Amino acid sequence: MSGVRATAILLGGGAVLILSLLWMPALLPLASRLQLLPRSLMSMASGSPPFRPSPASGSDSDYVPGSVSAAFVTCPNEKVAKEIARAVVEKRLAACVNLIPQITSIYEWKGKIEEDSEVLMMIKTQSSLVPSLTDFVRSVHPYEVAEVIALPVEQGNSPYLHWVRQVTESVSDSSTVLT
Repeated sequence: MSGVRATAILLGGGAVLILSLLWMPALLPLASRLQLLPRSLMSMASGSPPFRPSPASGSDSDYVPGSVSAAFVTCPNEKVAKEIARAVVEKRLAACVNLIPQITSIYEWKGKIEEDSEVLMMIKTQSSLVPSLTDFVRSVHPYEVAEVIALPVEQGNSPYLHWVRQVTESVSDSSTVLT
């Protein structure tokens, strides 16, 4: 009976998401897929109350949607990605860079379909810094045409988003960024 009740609760709270994550055909081990589930859905399944941030942890109402961006840059290898990542953090053009190794990129270049192994950089920065970040990446990147794509962050963990802004604040206040 409790299994039926849990199923009914999950169906009301996002069964499609849960089913797609749990029965994804062998892309991720079960434990990894469970970690992807939102905390509120996991608490519904366990019967415990959902997580609620304390007032001290900040609220989403004081974050300006889109003021932080996640920028994506592909690099030919880990060495280049680490050099660029370290430089953008040191220059405070980014608060954090995640390196995602061993991605495969398939693309058209100069009339041919290409396939390359690359490293993806996920860069968190203020949206106002994206033009300076792009200019810097273009100046040091080995590719003829470097990929720099930025997406505004509409919502997220407010303390984290405030940290991103705080770490990069001094650069956004200055009128020029040295390369």
